Amino acid sequence: MDKDCNDYLSIKEIFERGRRKWGFRTIQMKLKEENIIMNHKKIIRIMKKYGLRAKIRRRNPHKIMMKKTQEHRTCANKLAREFKQLTPYKFFCSDITYLFYEGGLAYLSAIKDIAGKEVVAWELSRRIDLCLVLKTAQYLKDNKNIRSLENILIHTDQGFHYTSPTYINLIKNLGMIQSMSRKGNCLDNAPIESFFGHLKDEVDYKDCKTFEQLRTLISNYMNYYNNGRQQWNLKKMTPVQYTSHLLTQK
Repeated sequence: MDKDCNDYLSIKEIFERGRRKWGFRTIQMKLKEENIIMNHKKIIRIMKKYGLRAKIRRRNPHKIMMKKTQEHRTCANKLAREFKQLTPYKFFCSDITYLFYEGGLAYLSAIKDIAGKEVVAWELSRRIDLCLVLKTAQYLKDNKNIRSLENILIHTDQGFHYTSPTYINLIKNLGMIQSMSRKGNCLDNAPIESFFGHLKDEVDYKDCKTFEQLRTLISNYMNYYNNGRQQWNLKKMTPVQYTSHLLTQK
C-alpha cells in the first residue's frame, strides 16, 4: 500500500471541499482544524504527486490595463473647485450619467460651461464606450458661440474614458487644457453633477419606451435648460442669457 495513501485521502477530501481552489496553505489550516498536523512541504509533494492542482484565479487583463491607464495618464486638478468663474467659455466640466428608461439603459455625456452654466455639448448612447466622450468633445467645434477652444480648461473625473490616450490626444489637438478630479472625490466636479441631478428630477425619462424617444426628450430638455430655465443664482436669467450678460461685462 502506498505510504502516502491516508494523507492523500485527507488532503483530497479538503481539496474537493474547497472546489479544487484551495492551495497548500489553506489545506494545511483546514487539516489543523481537524487535528491533523502536516508539514506544508509534504502537502505540496503529495498534491504534486497525485495531480491536485488548484485553480488559480487570474487577474482580469482588462482591469490591469485600465489600472495602468489610470495610473499613468491622470493629470492634476487644475480647476481646484474654483467654480465661481465669471468668464464664459474658459472653464468646462464633463461627465457621464446613467439613464434607466422603459426601453433599457442609456448613457448621457455632457459638457457644461462653469461660468454661464450652459450645456455646450452632449451626446446620448446605448453604450458607455470611448466613442461617447470623443463625440461629445468633438461637438464643441460645432458650437458657434465658442470662437476658439484654445486654452479652455476641461475638467473631468479619473474615469478610464478621460484617462485614455485617445481622449487625451483629442483634447490636446483641440488646444484645450485637461484637468481631473482627485480620485474618488465627486465634489471636485460638482457643477456637472448638479446638472445631472436637475435633469433627473425634472425629466420623465423613465417612461420612454424607445431610445429615439429618450433622445428627443433629452434634446428638448437641453434646449429648455439653456434657453428657457431661469435660475435664481444666475440673476433669474437662463444660462444663455447669463452668458450673454457676462460677456457684455468684459
